Amino acid sequence: MPMGIKDIVNRTKAYHCLDCGKCTSVCPISLLKEDYSPRRLVQKALLEKPESLLKDEFLWWCLTCSMCDEICESDVHYTEFVRDLRAEAHKIGQEGVYAHNGTMQSIMRMMTLSPTLKQNRLDWLTKDLKVKIYPTDSASPTDLLYFVGCLPYFDKFFTNLELNTLDIAKSTIKILNHLGIEPILMANEKCCGHDLLWTGDIENFKKLAQQNIEEIKRTGAKKIVFSCAEGYQTFKQEYPKHIGALDIEVIHISELIAENLSQLTTHNSQLKVTYQDPCRLGRFCGIYEEPREIINAMELKLNEMPKNRKSAICCGTSGWMNCGTYSKQIQLARLTEAKSTGADLLITSCPKCQIHFKCAMNDENTPKEAKIEIQDLTTLIANQLNKRKKDVNE
Repeated sequence: MPMGIKDIVNRTKAYHCLDCGKCTSVCPISLLKEDYSPRRLVQKALLEKPESLLKDEFLWWCLTCSMCDEICESDVHYTEFVRDLRAEAHKIGQEGVYAHNGTMQSIMRMMTLSPTLKQNRLDWLTKDLKVKIYPTDSASPTDLLYFVGCLPYFDKFFTNLELNTLDIAKSTIKILNHLGIEPILMANEKCCGHDLLWTGDIENFKKLAQQNIEEIKRTGAKKIVFSCAEGYQTFKQEYPKHIGALDIEVIHISELIAENLSQLTTHNSQLKVTYQDPCRLGRFCGIYEEPREIINAMELKLNEMPKNRKSAICCGTSGWMNCGTYSKQIQLARLTEAKSTGADLLITSCPKCQIHFKCAMNDENTPKEAKIEIQDLTTLIANQLNKRKKDVNE
């Protein structure tokens, strides 16, 4: 067994696999394609020629949703097993099938070309949003930085979906302003690199990570807040592994809001909602209750989907790869589950969940029982705050 693969097998406890098949029983892909199974890839690494695994197309089918990790009684870290094998495969020129012709990956790699790359990524800011832009605004610095992520690019790229994901960024700033915080925004912020990491391009992932951290340290920020589940998980769990301790607090916006519920008196609403647990926020980082505390504090009626929290089904694709028939089936099944709760609104905490679900609903063949309004948690809160402010003024 090649040393790189042997190290991955040992580190992820693949040797502990009991071949019980429980991972297969919960894997969203396995439930649709019977010849795909997490344990079969482990078996191939252990019992067959492991180097052939690096050229196996199934290595790229995994959604990395981590449901298999949750159910494994042997503590096999299957998701890490797949991630690290992809890095080995990438070294020999193997890649998965990228969605959108690999445009997203190309944008990320372009960002690594120069640490001083100039971007026009803040033209969406309006005068009502109180922020400090680094490096332009040096007066009255604050110690909290808002990492916007790829929202400025999503809206430009997915114009056919009429997304307006930048509402997430605007809403996050409105909430922070309501809490008396004027966050730092970086004019030269780069993508966090999440998708490069999970598609095996470790070299360029590290470049983005290093450039982001160096820029953040120059701002003087002591805390970073995220409205993106993937960005949050990447900074909190992956950056320390690959570039060392950050010495900066990493927090998700739902955590910050949950800590300040007493300051967020919102408009009383009769909306019935259901909540989508993002994989990176939920199974990876254990944030399940904070979003629900916020929903309950807003006096919304929360109708849970049968599969929630640790058993929540993901949005059907990951890393902008393999967005095909199986992804669409997973998405439609999840949307149908959301609709069946009787909710008026599906709340997300990950912009990609919103993109993928809206893409599925954009298909003319999507049945009405799989169509439901979708809104990010931050946008919902900001809208409720605006309604409350309007009521008080009237």
